[in-house]
Amino acid sequence: MAFPENSRRLAPSPLDLPGSPLSQAAAQPMMLGLFLPSQTGAFSQSTHPRGTRWDFSYNRHLTEVAESYGFEFVFGLQQWVPKGGFGGETHYRENFLDPFITTVALSATTTRILTISTVHILYGNWHPLHLARFAATADHIAGGRFGLNIVTGYAENEPLMFGMDRTEHDKRYEIADEFTSVMQELWLGEDNLTHDGPHYRLQDAYVSPRPRHGRPILVSASGSQAGFDYAAKHSDIVFTSSPAGPEFSRAIKALPEHVARIKDTARAAGREVKVIIFPMVISKPTRAEAFAYRDAIVSAADVGSLRAYAARHAGGDAQAWPEHIPADRILGGHLQLVGSPHDIADQIAQLHDAGLDGVQLGFYDYLPELHFFGEHIVPLLAEDGLRA
Repeated sequence: MAFPENSRRLAPSPLDLPGSPLSQAAAQPMMLGLFLPSQTGAFSQSTHPRGTRWDFSYNRHLTEVAESYGFEFVFGLQQWVPKGGFGGETHYRENFLDPFITTVALSATTTRILTISTVHILYGNWHPLHLARFAATADHIAGGRFGLNIVTGYAENEPLMFGMDRTEHDKRYEIADEFTSVMQELWLGEDNLTHDGPHYRLQDAYVSPRPRHGRPILVSASGSQAGFDYAAKHSDIVFTSSPAGPEFSRAIKALPEHVARIKDTARAAGREVKVIIFPMVISKPTRAEAFAYRDAIVSAADVGSLRAYAARHAGGDAQAWPEHIPADRILGGHLQLVGSPHDIADQIAQLHDAGLDGVQLGFYDYLPELHFFGEHIVPLLAEDGLRA
């Protein structure tokens, strides 16, 4: 879909500004990110023993470790869940740190890594003037290292918590386009802004101070053409999934065309975007050990929470996971990389060859596995020319 033309002026992208933290990160042939486990159970619905925790101190430590290994960014997930989360033995995602507050706090404890927060902009009474000021403030706290992952919410039940009905899929992106366009002009700050649009009204609105590098980093996550059109206009980074499911041998065949579609949509709008994906990494010193570990995790499936999560997806209208099935959630991730360090490095190289610009990694037992990745896989990526 094409969005209606409007007179909004877009703030310069930090991706295009030499010296900005984002442009420096994007200079890496393959950016490395960490998907923070800031919710109970992280991204894997298994009861297999692990030390992963959702609390802030644990996530702060993970972020500091990721920064020490040269990672470019960390993400925080957003989701709204009822009492007990998705249930099961693990009470999957019952505790859930707010990603905006968490990533702003993390930016103050780090020096280089980008901290990116997910915000459902259409829920409740979010107004672009609020978020423009909040994000500009976060940008200053982070020294230009803060980003917003703008999402519109696909779940059926989440809007009900805010006294809302779910808006139709493509309509959500039309509203998000107006919302983000208004924020962009507020960040540009050329004058007081008066705007009378179909969804938002402002009179003599202004946000100060200006963000450090044009505007905060803008990210979006989608698998639909409406989402790609939105990203082409606004996003620096597009977070996508595998259209062929998480199994690597199938996913790698589908990804080149999928990634090219995203980038071609942006180029048709006169812009360039970076595309990243979320792999779950299971790695051990040998391939046999890695697959044995994978099998142990999968054999301990938290069946109760899987059923509840599958029902959530069945009621949603997301277009990013057409080939994903409930069993994929046991291990988690939009893509699953399993093997020795050399196997994982080779698979990441294939993702780069498929057109991807970065990976946002998840682990089952986060801290020891992040250390293993940093010590054994990052050097291999450097040898392959994927890390400067």
